[in-house]
Amino acid sequence: VQLQASGGGLVQTGGSLRLSCVVSGRTFSAYDTAWYRQAPGKEREFVSAMPWRGDRRLYSNSVRGRFTISRDKAKDTVFLQMNSLKLEDTAVYYCAVKSNAGNVDQITNYDYWGQGTQVTVSS
Repeated sequence: VQLQASGGGLVQTGGSLRLSCVVSGRTFSAYDTAWYRQAPGKEREFVSAMPWRGDRRLYSNSVRGRFTISRDKAKDTVFLQMNSLKLEDTAVYYCAVKSNAGNVDQITNYDYWGQGTQVTVSS
């Protein structure tokens, strides 16, 4: 399974970016997806997740109301729309997928990870 993340870049505070993550080579029919991020010197943290089934979306408190996770099942692509970006959103963003039944917001449940895409927010 390969995950290819893209869409990162340099943006000013208050700006927007849309991250994409293409999933390829999977052998399972359904999977949950998530975005995590890691800032320099900090641990990787949960940003958002979306189960394969249903309409539930999970967000961390720090991004709720500003970020939106979505998916195009036909294209095996997951998106993260990021609006009203803040300096503290600067990090490498990683997409992840899992096919197990574990909680979607638990980092240890994710089996496959993308390479990360850098998001830098400047003042």
